Amino acid sequence: MAQLQLIKQSSGILIPATPETSDFLHSKCKLGAVLVADFKQVRNAAFHRRFFALLNLGYEYWQPTGGAISTNERKLVTGYAKYLASFGGSESTLLDAADQYLERIADRRAGSISACKSFDAYRSWVTVEAGHYDAIQLPDGTLRKHPRSIAFANMDETQFQQLYRAALDVLWRWILSKTFRSPAEAENVAAQLIGFAG
Repeated sequence: MAQLQLIKQSSGILIPATPETSDFLHSKCKLGAVLVADFKQVRNAAFHRRFFALLNLGYEYWQPTGGAISTNERKLVTGYAKYLASFGGSESTLLDAADQYLERIADRRAGSISACKSFDAYRSWVTVEAGHYDAIQLPDGTLRKHPRSIAFANMDETQFQQLYRAALDVLWRWILSKTFRSPAEAENVAAQLIGFAG
């Protein structure tokens, strides 16, 4: 089965958009043949490039921080230390002990962990934070947010524009607001990057 790409002309006639489509229609279809198809309007490729330019801009300005102890782990341990202090212990002593414990754990973990930037992981994170994900339950009962595909075949133009706006909000909130004065300025710089690449 062939995938044909057609362009609608002002008179309502569809003409081949690619040489492959033209070759197929001229060599495989007889004059007057009736073709049956499910039509789908493809997304704007320029807008797709703009999305990736925005992602690349955010990636360039993002610097991994943190360490071997997550924020949630730190909150849990310090919260527990405060809980214990409510039973009569010295809160400052217990918080110091909690910090020392977390440092020991971080030192042990750091021996096997090296921080690196991964564009694929970053892109997945932006997509999930933008709300474009499926929640998948794993065998241990935990839920993992898995980013949905942004492939042309999986999203129409309206859905893609919604993802773009949500991704811009995510990038602005977490990364780009530290460098640029407004989201529009960040988008302008991303658009300039497309011009340099092209």
